[in-house]
Parts: sequence; structure tokens; C-alpha cells
Amino acid sequence: MTAPVCEQLAEELRAIRGRSGLSLAALASRTPYSKSSWERYLNGRTPAPRQAVAALCEVTGEPSGRLLALWELADAEWSGRARPAPVPTPAASPGDGQDTAARTGGRRWKVAVTVLVAGAAAAGLGGLLPSLLPGKPESGGPGGVQEPLVRNPGCRGDACEGHNALAMGCGGAGMITTLATHTAADGRRLELRHAELCHALWVRATGLTRGDRVELTLPTGRVQRVAAEGSGAPGGYLATPMAAGDSGTGARICLDRPDSLPECFAG
Repeated sequence: MTAPVCEQLAEELRAIRGRSGLSLAALASRTPYSKSSWERYLNGRTPAPRQAVAALCEVTGEPSGRLLALWELADAEWSGRARPAPVPTPAASPGDGQDTAARTGGRRWKVAVTVLVAGAAAAGLGGLLPSLLPGKPESGGPGGVQEPLVRNPGCRGDACEGHNALAMGCGGAGMITTLATHTAADGRRLELRHAELCHALWVRATGLTRGDRVELTLPTGRVQRVAAEGSGAPGGYLATPMAAGDSGTGARICLDRPDSLPECFAG
């Protein structure tokens, strides 16, 4: 990884990890990637998959938009899509006019695709790249190399009760299923989440303001709550501690705001 944009991405990832205070072992326990994989990503020796960038933002509370746009630019460099390759011009021979036209059209198409991809990457439009390049692996990196997923949660079932999902390695990328969502009239959003490996449930809330409280009540009687203490939630969201369970059926989630009646919905 020698291109400036690739070096910049590695530097940004190192800075996020440094601000979070998380060790490589802690990152490995809270994301689907091993300690050795994180060491390579952060030092720039191996291209980081897109999911790894998203996972780092998730566990550190870092907004992901800017980093994922930077990843798209770096990915274009890793794969060579940002550098149009010269196309040799074959010598013409009698009777090959149609073949020459076809080859010329093919070269124009390749250049057009390269320009479109580079433009989409520069604009941070990650969602456009798969449609522009059929068959591009979602994991990122040259050749679509897949990193082995590591699933090492720090708790399961009753042992997770009352603990933070990210801190216990239950909230990593690819580990979560959203069972139900509810958006209040003022834009506050509540998501009932489940981690199968941890056998635990919790509620993630976005858009909370000071004094807002969220409560999760399960049919078993388990209750977990979180309150917004400051002017806003780090990374734009807050989550209740986990409650042991594997089904959202019968769960009750309530949003209590200082200036209005509680708003509740079922899981």
C-alpha cells in the first residue's frame, strides 16, 4: 500500500484505534477480525476490507461515512481501477475492418468504465461501485481475499445480562440481527437487536437528546434501561445494556421523553 490515499486510510484507522484506547486484542474480541488481521490493516501491509472499516467505526462510535468514502478511493488504488492500463493497438490487416472497430469499441468501453468508477469513488458513492463493476467482491481488497471471521464473544446468555454489547464483543459487524424498529414522530429511532452467539437482546437508540430514557422489558421480567445524560450520544446513538434472550416476541420497548408521554412498541 504505497499510494497516498491508501496510506491516509491506514493512518485514519490507526488514529481511530488510538483515540478509542482499544488494544488489538480488544478489537479482535469485538469484531469479526483477528488480532493479526488488525495489525496488518492498521500498519497498511494488507488492504482492510470494507466490513473491517465499518466494524472499527461501530465499536469506537466513530461516524462511518467519511471513512467508507476514503475506503472506496483506496480500494480503487488497490485493485488498479484508478489507473487505466494502456491498450496496444494491433496492426490492421486487409479484411479486418469489422474486427478493428469491435476492438476500438471495446477499448472505449473499458475507458468509460474506468472513468465512471474513479468518479464514483471520488464522490464517495460506494453503493454505485458494485453496479459499475459486476462481480466485484463486497469484502474489498485485491482479488476479493476473504479474511477469516473471528467470533469470540465475552459472554453468553445470563452472563451477558446488564453488560454493554460492544464491550463484550456481541455487537460486532455481521453478528447482529435487528428484530424490530420504531421511529417516533420527531425522528428518534429505536432498534431491537439480537446477537445469536451471545443469546442476548438490547435496544439501540438514535437521535436521543438530554433527559431521554429508553427501556427494554422482556416477558421473562428482565428489564434494561439507558438514559441520555449529555447533549447527544457518542457516534449518534446509545444502547441499553443487554438482556439475556433469543426472541423479541413479547418484548416491550419504551421511549420516555421529559416533555411528552412515553411512547412504547412491541418487539
